[in-house]
Amino acid sequence: MTEQPQEPNPLFEELLWVHGMIRRDLETVQRLAADVDDGLAAPEVAGRLEELKTNGPLWRLKVNCLHYCRFVHSHHRLEDVALFPAIRRIDAGLDSVVDKLEADHRVVAERLGEVERGAEALTENDGGDARRALSAALERLATTLLEHLSFEERELEGPMAGMRGLSG
Repeated sequence: MTEQPQEPNPLFEELLWVHGMIRRDLETVQRLAADVDDGLAAPEVAGRLEELKTNGPLWRLKVNCLHYCRFVHSHHRLEDVALFPAIRRIDAGLDSVVDKLEADHRVVAERLGEVERGAEALTENDGGDARRALSAALERLATTLLEHLSFEERELEGPMAGMRGLSG
């Protein structure tokens, strides 16, 4: 008897789509961090951030400064209030996974706050310390967020396979 191919799960496919956008824009942010380290002028940094806001799909979703940070905050908030409770309902054995994902969200929120403060500081003082702080904050965000996305995808792909919506 041959195994039937599993039909695509729209909910998990959407999660992967959002994660793909986050990863793509993280690459852009990491390049910008390296350029900041290399002495990119503050007006050029501001211009590049503005370009991300107007040309990147994630950055267009929000209207305030550092849209990406706010997008990630919103994505995690939605997972916390809708997806994770649904996962807990369908399999209580996943409580420790969901606990870790929720804890990751708090750490990512801290990293996003560091990026927001670093970008603000750079516009106020275009010195080497401000540049290094922003670059380091962007690198910490990338490391933390990429680890989180990989863990979430690996741990939730199976449990989400049977889900057709947030009610299970």
